[in-house]
Amino acid sequence: MDVKQDWQKRYKISCKRQDSKLIIYLTGDLGLKNLTSFAAEIRNLFRERKVSAADIDFSGISYIDSAAALAILQIQKNAASENVDCSLINLSDETKGIFSVIYEKALTQLPFKASHTRTGLVTQVGEASISIMRDVLNFITFTGELLFAIAYTVLHPRSLRIRDVLFYMKRAGVDGLPIVGLISVLIGLILAFMSYLQLRTLGANIYVPSLVCFAMVKELGPIMTAILVAGRSGSAFAAEIGTMVVNEEVDALNTMGFNAVRFLTIPKVIAAVIVVPVLTLYADFFGIIGGLIVGVTGLDLTANTYIIQSLKTIQVFDVVTSLIKAAFFAVLIAGVGCQKGFQVRSGAQDVGKYTTSAVVSAIFLIVVADSIFAIMFYYMR
Repeated sequence: MDVKQDWQKRYKISCKRQDSKLIIYLTGDLGLKNLTSFAAEIRNLFRERKVSAADIDFSGISYIDSAAALAILQIQKNAASENVDCSLINLSDETKGIFSVIYEKALTQLPFKASHTRTGLVTQVGEASISIMRDVLNFITFTGELLFAIAYTVLHPRSLRIRDVLFYMKRAGVDGLPIVGLISVLIGLILAFMSYLQLRTLGANIYVPSLVCFAMVKELGPIMTAILVAGRSGSAFAAEIGTMVVNEEVDALNTMGFNAVRFLTIPKVIAAVIVVPVLTLYADFFGIIGGLIVGVTGLDLTANTYIIQSLKTIQVFDVVTSLIKAAFFAVLIAGVGCQKGFQVRSGAQDVGKYTTSAVVSAIFLIVVADSIFAIMFYYMR
């Protein structure tokens, strides 16, 4: 197999000959910036290898724009004029969409050739592992850019757009109060009732307030609030930035000399760090209120007794650690949401894909971080 590679241009072209057929493998990013280079290399392959048929394999393509697609179609047309049967194989749905935009015929008539090769288990595992590693590297890279942007904002506070911070505080915090309050009351009700079912056999109803308060402040308050914010605001951040990428607004910001990460991400992160701990306290309070409702109406406890038992259980350390976790969760939610938004390349389909990915990734990281905090704070007591 012959390989031609140029990492600076972010693509790789390799080829393999099977009898009289030439298979050309494309990998990486193909766009207007490297169009001249990769088009010339493909033409040279056709010129050097005199074959009667050729397949251009797109399975390794991570990004392609309309200019590159047009160049590929022109190469295919030139090959046909030289009596070379050239087919495009292993195109993703996104790549097919790019070709369909510029092709003069209907999508069903595109000269795509379906691949009949079956991928083995080992290959699938390897591709999944590479995809995971690529996501991890992208996340680490974005984390570095975000930390640099935060440091710049600390050193240059006037660069922070306070109006945007207030806007996102309202959207992520104030607008989320009703749903956070409702969910927290229901969680408190359920937790108190289920605790009562277990403790009544021991005649220990008096410990229900302690259990509800401890569980809400230590774990359920921060993690439930973070999950709700991830579903509401994390997805909104990803969709907003993704739409800006599709509309080329992010490219416009870069052209005007603005740092897109600093301009778009920092206000969201700061707003989330401010409002999520406040929402957590709000959720703790309403969760305890939910338990109070069950305690007063079903457990023969007075409101005074319930409040005293709750205050005896919780300590300042528990509240502080709860707020620390909430602030860290806020950074994860806003950071992942923005990072997924910047990964969007083209089309509404990409926006939906990465918005969903932002919510799933944020919830996963929240659970992992909460597990780490639980172990860490246990040994710090």
